Amino acid sequence: MSAPNDGYGQYPPQQYGEQGQYPDQAVQGYGNPSSPPPQPGAQPAVPDHGRKKKRAYAAGAFEVAAGGNAAVGGQLPGGGQFGAPQPAVPAYGGYPQQDAQPAAFAQPAAYGVPPQPYGGGQPGAAPVGYQPPEPYYPSAGAPAAAGVTPAAGVAGITSGLTSMHLGAGAQQPQQLPPQPRPGPLNQLYPTDLINQPFNVSELDLPPPPIILPPNSSVTPSPDANCAPKYVRSTLNAVPTTHSLLKKSKLPFALVIQPYAALHDLDDPVPIVQDQVISRCRRCRSYINPFVTFLDHGHRWRCNMCNLTNDVPQAFDWDAAAQKSVDRWQRHELNHAVVEFVAPQEYMVRPPQPLVYLFLFDVSYAAVSTGLLATSARTILDSLNRIPNADRRTRLGFIAVDSSLHYFAIPKDTDESGETSMLVVSDLDEPFLPVPQELLVPLTECRTSIENFLTKLPEMFLNNQNNGSCMGSALRAGHKLISPLGGKIVVLSASLPNVGYGKLEMREDKKLLGTSKENALLQTASSFYKSFAVECSKNQVSIDMFLFSSQYQDVASLSNLPRYTGGQTWFYPGWNAGRPEDAIKFASEFSDYLSSEIGLEAVLRVRATTGLRMSTFYGNFFNRSSDLCAFPAFPRDQCYVVEVAIDENLTKNIVCMQTAVLHTTCNGERRIRVMTLALPTTTNLADVYASADQCAITTYFSHKAVERALSNGLESARDLLQSKITELLQTFRKELGGGSMGGGLQFPANLRGLPALFLGLIKNVGLRKSAQIPSDLRSAALCQLSTLPLPLLMQYIYPHLYSLHDMPDNAGTPDPETSHIILPPPRNLVSLSLESYGFYLLDDGQTQFLWIGRDAVPQLLADVFGVADRTQLHVGKGSVPELDNDFNERVRAVIQKSRDYKSRGVGSIIVPHLYIVREDGEPSLKLWAQTLLVEDRADQGMSLAQWMSTLREKVS
Repeated sequence: MSAPNDGYGQYPPQQYGEQGQYPDQAVQGYGNPSSPPPQPGAQPAVPDHGRKKKRAYAAGAFEVAAGGNAAVGGQLPGGGQFGAPQPAVPAYGGYPQQDAQPAAFAQPAAYGVPPQPYGGGQPGAAPVGYQPPEPYYPSAGAPAAAGVTPAAGVAGITSGLTSMHLGAGAQQPQQLPPQPRPGPLNQLYPTDLINQPFNVSELDLPPPPIILPPNSSVTPSPDANCAPKYVRSTLNAVPTTHSLLKKSKLPFALVIQPYAALHDLDDPVPIVQDQVISRCRRCRSYINPFVTFLDHGHRWRCNMCNLTNDVPQAFDWDAAAQKSVDRWQRHELNHAVVEFVAPQEYMVRPPQPLVYLFLFDVSYAAVSTGLLATSARTILDSLNRIPNADRRTRLGFIAVDSSLHYFAIPKDTDESGETSMLVVSDLDEPFLPVPQELLVPLTECRTSIENFLTKLPEMFLNNQNNGSCMGSALRAGHKLISPLGGKIVVLSASLPNVGYGKLEMREDKKLLGTSKENALLQTASSFYKSFAVECSKNQVSIDMFLFSSQYQDVASLSNLPRYTGGQTWFYPGWNAGRPEDAIKFASEFSDYLSSEIGLEAVLRVRATTGLRMSTFYGNFFNRSSDLCAFPAFPRDQCYVVEVAIDENLTKNIVCMQTAVLHTTCNGERRIRVMTLALPTTTNLADVYASADQCAITTYFSHKAVERALSNGLESARDLLQSKITELLQTFRKELGGGSMGGGLQFPANLRGLPALFLGLIKNVGLRKSAQIPSDLRSAALCQLSTLPLPLLMQYIYPHLYSLHDMPDNAGTPDPETSHIILPPPRNLVSLSLESYGFYLLDDGQTQFLWIGRDAVPQLLADVFGVADRTQLHVGKGSVPELDNDFNERVRAVIQKSRDYKSRGVGSIIVPHLYIVREDGEPSLKLWAQTLLVEDRADQGMSLAQWMSTLREKVS
């Protein structure tokens, strides 16, 4: 069961592959042919619930509901004026929209214009819209399920099938042989990037559909193929040969995100409890919906390597109930994403308990900013949230300044009951006093832990020590928890400056923006990488929470999470004296502690013969050519795996199966298996028409980070520019007929790629600038290589919403889904910003509320409760709760923009909100403007300049 659809303003609500989103993706495009086509320009009926009529805040410049957002996307091609004649724009990829939307949600890619066939609608032009192969077009009203000939329906399948006598003579459907693929796959719709510019709402469309031949899967389940929120391929039609892939210049890679939420409750996946796990004897793939049953169902043929295997005897038998079961109801034959409870042979040792060892920085910097008090208080308040269902969770605490302070915490039953502190100042070989009392069970020592956390800030209240021996503390922590494995959580506000891994202050402003800047992004000490690899071997993962007003060498410290499956969180200039700072960290840290991470995990991707996983990107240690090791498996990161075609592919579908073997927080060994099937093609047009622009951008984001760390930022930016040029040249030469006629041809499904690449080049991690401190840059590079795809797209190309003239239903719950409706997003260009306007700009890490210099007093009164702009508190802040409809809707939009769960991702991030006045603080205004990707800024070009540069290079 998936989360309900999210209401996204006036374009289709996008979950990444929700159940029921496109149940028949194997056969059709997105539209259900039986539903009436949406009427252009129709407005959804919104119940008025007796509300007052919406105020028009645009100083009378707009009629109500006919403001800047009345055209979907909110902006005209090339930043033209409203009311100017508009060129016709074909809908994105030409796919019909999903039929579940009200009419006004219908036109995401056209700028308020009914879609026209490409070529201006001359007779005989291909109609816009994915045209499914004729023979398999579903009959009216019955969307086809994956792998079923719709005409037949389920009844048709079951009626004419041979019965198989299994168990108690249950009648079982026999699988039909896959048919040769009928007709074309996704059709190619060339568009002109210059005259039909990209519209931001296209980024929220699902990837081009995966069109499999009928009967590809053994059951007609709509969940037989993997949903894109778990695994997305850069290509949804796979070239049959290496030479065709090379000719396309497109990358073939998978973007894998095994978890879609921080907690299982928010994203339940079917669990196979009976420990009957059927795997191929040769390639070790797990049985899945794309295998073939043979010999009256007694054997199955592996869809990866073609070996025939025996079906386990217990496959059709329920041992607990002592009766036969219907094989076709088994989760692993109906669901592409399942989790198996693993039997004893999957364990090298008993399942490890959940262990958290906290390393508190107690130096003067950490105490004076309130870090120690806030983190101790947050852990205290979150003890009930830390997963502890099996009552085996253990906690340990070490305080760090220029010495190590261990805390021996007694059991609650201990009469003396006082926590004792043991100080060790020998940093070269720190010994472990009484190790059994340093790592204590949360259940048995709950009261003692609470007492300790309450007193901890007082113990160091007057500490003037500026030293930090964090490297030595990490070694001591590793020694303490390595027999069990677990997480070391570092909370630090200073640079490690004594003992192991000692770091120097090496920030040099003169190097920023020069070729020598690269040295600042490299680790300054070999200790951090070699120690991280050592930790990985012992199932120890490290997470860094870094708070600093001074240089902290994020470049060096981030190596610890990078190789141990952890994450780096960076809070520049943090101070608990500002409520916004304290609340942000406490909220994120509490969610972090509650997350149901996996332990001692390994990830492997298997594939159809002829395919090989060649390169892996993400935070883990690559233990062998195809095995990624994670001492702890986080829930809010994604991984990218590049796929090589080693042999010609002869089948009409290929499969790739990702398996994550892990121990759950409550001590169960499990295997999460995700199977993705893709059609193959010998046709270059199919490959381009099925390419996924967001997955391609994610792949190049990881690739650019790798290039930046090895060869420097300039090299990473060059890689991105030369790649997009190469793709445009290839398309023009191979599929665009060679001529351009002043335009720039590219498929509609890739129309956003040049804008996304520009956003990546201008992202704070890669931007050419002499103003970005290396800590900030290193933290951004960590984000670019770990964020799940929907959040990465927003980080590269932020969301911009116009609030002063948002549609009447924006900021209110959708009557069907009860999700808050967002205003239509706008392109990131300053032409979008009216001087009387009021906007939300959000890159997922930071939100800006932009107030135009001519904003009307009534708007300021309704939202902030102030009479004029000069009374407005700018900078970090929040929107006060006032008793009026518009204030409520603005707060709802800000909150909804932060709602990751509805996008199928887990994240702990709570963005800071900054209030920005157009005529206020210049540096704050400048910072907000750097998010306007399509504008010219600093040393970066505007989207128009970028497109003309690309056109020159291509021609």
